[in-house]
Amino acid sequence: MLNAAKKLAENLSCWRESVVAVPLDGGLTNTNFKVHYRNADYVVRIGQDIPEHGIMRFNELNASRAAYRAGISPEITHSEAGAMVIRFIEGETLNAAAVRKPDMLVRILALLKTCHLQVPKHLNAGILSFWVFQVNRHYAATLKQVQSHYCGELTQLMTLNAALETAVGRVNISFCHNDMLAANFIDGGEKLWLIDWDYAGFNSPLFDLANLAANNELSQQQEFWLLESYYEREVSDKLWRSYNAMKCASLLREALWSMVSEHFTELDFDYRAYTAENLRRFYSAHSQFVDIAEA
Repeated sequence: MLNAAKKLAENLSCWRESVVAVPLDGGLTNTNFKVHYRNADYVVRIGQDIPEHGIMRFNELNASRAAYRAGISPEITHSEAGAMVIRFIEGETLNAAAVRKPDMLVRILALLKTCHLQVPKHLNAGILSFWVFQVNRHYAATLKQVQSHYCGELTQLMTLNAALETAVGRVNISFCHNDMLAANFIDGGEKLWLIDWDYAGFNSPLFDLANLAANNELSQQQEFWLLESYYEREVSDKLWRSYNAMKCASLLREALWSMVSEHFTELDFDYRAYTAENLRRFYSAHSQFVDIAEA
């Protein structure tokens, strides 16, 4: 698989001379390479559509180009079937500890507001939506279809998913990134970049906020700051309930994503352990949500 991806990366039509594709770490839905070409460095992302995860490369390309035009993501210099070439960004890839630093959270918040409000101005027609509760239902249906060993848990999980959807209530819609992993932020010093638009689409900004907190284990104090700063008002009981319901759904989605990946993905990653950890975190967050909802 890696050799085929490397061969494709090295033989793209944009190269006018021989190049060497050097594998990059990371990437759970793509195989990534670094290429040096004519005094510049590029990242080549190799990946086809992944229907079981709702990933459509036309959507990723559209979002990536719009994010570049909005000034928050690197330039796409070339694309063809199964491949995107992206200008390489010098900087530090964040980890969860870096995300949790107060000064970094301020920068991330500004970046998210730009994503939500400015990227849509640069999109071409034909962009997907990302409603986490429907994503979770799709994953459950996929797991039943392949007769996953998790099938015995799905009825309960989908019952909780429906109740969380009701608890979130009505939402405003923005254009969201929908994958707030620390590794999708690159600190270039003067500029913070947001990369990897596989799951991008119209959604509630509440999901990006909850996903950021869940993926990077923000403290409750940081969560309150995030909500107050984003919405520029005090956090009401209603907003706090909706946010916590969305955070639970985000954790459930991460667990279901991993369950599905066990069946469909050949990357060297311990999906079973990742599933178990996210299920544990989901049930813990849901217990706290129940306390909040009943207060």
